[in-house]
Amino acid sequence: MSGRAYIYFALTFLLGVIVGGTCLYYYAWNAGHWHRPFNRQNFVRHLKADLNLSETQVPQLEQILDSSISKFTSTQQQSDAQLNAIREETRNAIRQILSPQQTQKFNELVRRWDERRRRSSR
Repeated sequence: MSGRAYIYFALTFLLGVIVGGTCLYYYAWNAGHWHRPFNRQNFVRHLKADLNLSETQVPQLEQILDSSISKFTSTQQQSDAQLNAIREETRNAIRQILSPQQTQKFNELVRRWDERRRRSSR
């Protein structure tokens, strides 16, 4: 192989690494794997500094955030309950069409799926 072929090979490899890394980063970011959880104290501190909030505005902001977080948590719990009900309804419908051996395998798959979901939600 000539020197030019080695250069083309190296550039192709490097381009593949760059494109692959970019795609991985994009996927992980959009799938929520690299998002930081909401930190109320940091949010208040940043808004206080960026907006030059007064000492009377900070407690008001904290009260607004507490109320919003409470509403968000309540809505998320309701949504989770609805999703779990739909999930269970779907699983039961699937079980109706399965043989006893298939049902056993399906139940094992469901157990693994639920375990994976519990681990990823932590």
